[in-house]
Amino acid sequence: RPRVNGRQLCLTSESHQTRTFSRTGHMSRAAVTAAARGASSRFRPKRIILVRHGESLGNLDEATYTRIPDWKIPLTERGVQESISAGLQISRLLEHPDANAFIYVSPYMRARATLDEVLKLVDPAKVVSVREEPRISEQQFGNLQSVARMREAKLRRNEFGRFYYRFDDGESALDVYSRVSSFIATVYRDIDTLERRGVLTPETNIVIISHGLSARTFLMRWFQLSVQMFEQLSNQPNGTLLVMERRENAKGEQWYELTQKSWQLLNLKGTIDSDRVLAHGTGFGSRKLVSSSDSDSLDERLRRRLDDIPIDG
Repeated sequence: RPRVNGRQLCLTSESHQTRTFSRTGHMSRAAVTAAARGASSRFRPKRIILVRHGESLGNLDEATYTRIPDWKIPLTERGVQESISAGLQISRLLEHPDANAFIYVSPYMRARATLDEVLKLVDPAKVVSVREEPRISEQQFGNLQSVARMREAKLRRNEFGRFYYRFDDGESALDVYSRVSSFIATVYRDIDTLERRGVLTPETNIVIISHGLSARTFLMRWFQLSVQMFEQLSNQPNGTLLVMERRENAKGEQWYELTQKSWQLLNLKGTIDSDRVLAHGTGFGSRKLVSSSDSDSLDERLRRRLDDIPIDG
């Protein structure tokens, strides 16, 4: 399973620092062989693209959750248009002759419908595979939610802390983080398998179509963000892309960085400093998150943002 701080299964760490240990504490034979191949031996896709589904009926009307199971809620007309916009952007990112895409999608109807619009605009020859992945599903809030109870729960969540608060009969963000971490390990295995089969190219893109919280916990795990940093992130708007670009230095060491536009989509009322910092040493692309007002407590800022946080993560 992935370990903290990039020791195992963490593409953002420096390649020459990646180690895999056996139960006895010694490096495995496979790890020794991989290390002997050099720092740049592991294949890394050109980009990892996190897409939030288009606007759903639940985004438009919270009462939808009282009569339709969350996973069956469809897109609105606006959501369809947002999905088309996402498809156009992805198509432009795949313009290189060698570019292709391996796509993961949440089983939720709104994510699958977003995928349908994207696939209409992407050259089918550039799609390596499409895989439905339950671990990137929406946060579970409980079955057929009461609007009044959910609004009360949102208030309690923001007083308690968005990462650790667990909804009645549902999940906390920590629960989503745990399953997304497991999913990241699968992405690594899939990349290794497809690379051995000669399917991938230096221009390959990993596209993940899911939900706001799934994307935020993915970034939290990938970039080793703290819980406090997570509390300052907002959902990207519906139908938008968070793009992680592969970077490389003169030594051949590779890592990923979010584009500036992507960080702006995550910025909540100016709390993210745009000055780039290296988190956890060379090889980690991140950005420093700072308070919009040092005199405000985190809880006070969260209470002010309550109305800006939708039920749908």
